[in-house]
Amino acid sequence: MAKALHPTHIVLRPVVTEKATRLAELGKYVFQVHPEATKTQIKEAVEKVFGVKVTKVNVVTLQEKARRTRTGHLLLGRPWKKAIVTLAPGHRIEIFEGV
Repeated sequence: MAKALHPTHIVLRPVVTEKATRLAELGKYVFQVHPEATKTQIKEAVEKVFGVKVTKVNVVTLQEKARRTRTGHLLLGRPWKKAIVTLAPGHRIEIFEGV
């Protein structure tokens, strides 16, 4: 069974990239979400926090990214989960407007 998370702890931050901005024009918004959150929890959290109607949630778990330091050491970043949330026609999230 999934861990009970508060809606404000599920949606961590919006992802603001060129691709996410293009998707926002189509009514799809991208968020970094808690790694243990399920699609149902993400849908309920977005609806409660932003006051919109969600029709679909797609989730992608991104693997850790390897980087080298100046001294040649290999560092690994943390894996993270991103959710692409599709809203019902006529609904918008205002924090993405004008970005």
